[in-house]
Amino acid sequence: MELVIREYTDFDLEEVRKLYLSVGWTNYTDRPHPDEFLTEAFKHSLLTLGAFDKDKLVGFIRVVGDGVSVVFVQDLVVMPQYQRRGIGTKLMQSIMDHYSHVYQFDLMTDHTPKTRAFYKSLGLTEASEIGCTAFFRMR
Repeated sequence: MELVIREYTDFDLEEVRKLYLSVGWTNYTDRPHPDEFLTEAFKHSLLTLGAFDKDKLVGFIRVVGDGVSVVFVQDLVVMPQYQRRGIGTKLMQSIMDHYSHVYQFDLMTDHTPKTRAFYKSLGLTEASEIGCTAFFRMR
């Protein structure tokens, strides 16, 4: 594997859709007008980094926010056959290094032992541990 992490600027709808579907994430792909939805979401992201094995996109991380007071990790996706190789860690570390000056670094994820352990290993703290909670609305 020849892994390279770099900014993902040449948005390719089919390769992004393939990555989401590979991990069972259909919340974007099953929406009305999913092509437009995904294209606009990526276009308006603060930064998207891709993990490439040669020229193949095998993972990405997408963040939104203002880049000063808050950065929110919207998506971190790695193809199943490439998981457990440190790619997710490299993507997260790259974003955390890039935005090390930002006051608040947030994300919302599944509440499973695996995901909790992963994000804690990167130095993140669960909101409940600092007396916070999260609220959201999905459509």
